[in-house]
Amino acid sequence: MKKSIFFFLLICCSLFCFSQTKTYQLSSHILDNSTGEPAPSVSVTLEKMNVDNSWTKVSTQITDKDGRIGNFLPYGQNNDGVYKLVFHIQPYFDSKKLQTFYPFIEIVFRIKGNKHFDVPLTVSPYGYSTYKGS
Repeated sequence: MKKSIFFFLLICCSLFCFSQTKTYQLSSHILDNSTGEPAPSVSVTLEKMNVDNSWTKVSTQITDKDGRIGNFLPYGQNNDGVYKLVFHIQPYFDSKKLQTFYPFIEIVFRIKGNKHFDVPLTVSPYGYSTYKGS
């Protein structure tokens, strides 16, 4: 009896815990380098470049308590193109009573194909860095 319960729990856990399918192609997260902690409650706007080089707003999201946004660009559609994430960090640093040199940070990048893209941002009041995550 104990073995059958163990195998049942193992199967359930493998189905529900480990086989999470990604339903969104783009994610981002922010780490505050000045504290070593995630940056929650930051507004982030995703825009897509048009053929005339103008921008169209796609979505605006707010980072969660872990500084993450995971639901940009659903799979199942053609998301190829040039995009821009605009991180509105001035209010974040204002809430910490810190001045910042950057009222917002724009990161422009290209999506091609169906793989997942992550655009992380590390930030402090007077500097930032980004890279292509996975």
